[in-house]
Amino acid sequence: MSEHGVVIIGAGQAAAQAVLSLRTEGYEGPIRMIGDEPQPPYQRPPLSKKFLAGEIGFDRVELKPAEFYASAGCELLLSTRVAAIERPKKLVLTGDGREIAYDKLIIATGSRVREINVPGFDLEGVHYLRSVGDVHDIQSHFKPGAKLVVVGGGYIGLEVAAVAKKNGIEVTVLETADRVMARVVDPIVSTFYERIHRAEGVVIRTGVTVDGFEGEGGRVTRVVSGEGESFPCDFVVVGIGIIPNTELAAAAGITVENGIVVDECGRTSDPDIYAAGDCSNHPNGIYGRRLRLESVHNAIEQGKAVAATLTGKEKPYNQVPWFWSDQYDLKLQIAGLSTGYTQAVVRGDPEHGRSFAVFYLKDGVLVAVDAVNRAPEFMMAKLLIAKHAKLDPTRLADETINMKEVANA
Repeated sequence: MSEHGVVIIGAGQAAAQAVLSLRTEGYEGPIRMIGDEPQPPYQRPPLSKKFLAGEIGFDRVELKPAEFYASAGCELLLSTRVAAIERPKKLVLTGDGREIAYDKLIIATGSRVREINVPGFDLEGVHYLRSVGDVHDIQSHFKPGAKLVVVGGGYIGLEVAAVAKKNGIEVTVLETADRVMARVVDPIVSTFYERIHRAEGVVIRTGVTVDGFEGEGGRVTRVVSGEGESFPCDFVVVGIGIIPNTELAAAAGITVENGIVVDECGRTSDPDIYAAGDCSNHPNGIYGRRLRLESVHNAIEQGKAVAATLTGKEKPYNQVPWFWSDQYDLKLQIAGLSTGYTQAVVRGDPEHGRSFAVFYLKDGVLVAVDAVNRAPEFMMAKLLIAKHAKLDPTRLADETINMKEVANA
């Protein structure tokens, strides 16, 4: 590389990992990281959990203190928007008119919230949760007895509901699908979480569409459903998914298809440009197809893979995806992808207990697990999924047989 070095667009988990791994792998050239938020890279998952609850401060969610980037020789350009990538000249153009040259470019632009486009969407009190600033805005409504309507019964919506309920807020969750977390878990797990939330006093309404928000004095006071119902509220949190930030790449002529298309080392269709994290779409050998994943694990491992490739030490990324969600005293850990499973095997009692696992088999081969307060099952499943292990469903369901014995059968 010449004197321009590596430029990273984005300042999230993948970007921070790329800086750390570049230096660990021995890269000595310049590094510049461009982020549109005022803070250095921080973890997003705690925002809807302990950070929202006020149990931890920003020092517990930032990935590295600002001094780390200075000591690592990484120039941080924060509160800076990238307007375009000019590939022929190998330049990044910022919104304030700067031109930043690169030898190698890493796109780690992450994702943004999917916004709801209904009347009243711009009323005061309608919130999304994606950034530290969003959390502070939501926390301003945390007063005992306040009424919250959560639009969307996915991870974010239910995590917000759990935190709000613990803070004495009246919570109603509206979900369009016929069950919560329908996009990511089996009906067994959905039913369990609906039971838990209702027992905690949260109102869960499924099969409900949102037609609009209404208010007084510019502030939201009710949510109106497509079915003709009205739900009074003091504030709203919308959590209906995220969208990968691929526009810069697409405008620059880089191949984009449900994310920025990369190989197992993070290379895009431009040999000098790489991508990592939520915005990328990569091949996964375990499942034999391309994936775009929204997870911390994916961002970290892709950041490592890109850094290794840039330093001439290819370490292809090919791992079992995993995710987690914290709600009340429950830790849901998901390993693998259950899409296309042919059999669900339950270990434990989801109808009455607070600890169980659901294993997903495809023609007898383990492809995924949803584990609630079951760390051993989660850890063992990760290993077995990678091995394409074929398991006996009867033994898998039998809690008198420990997981190691099940795996070794």
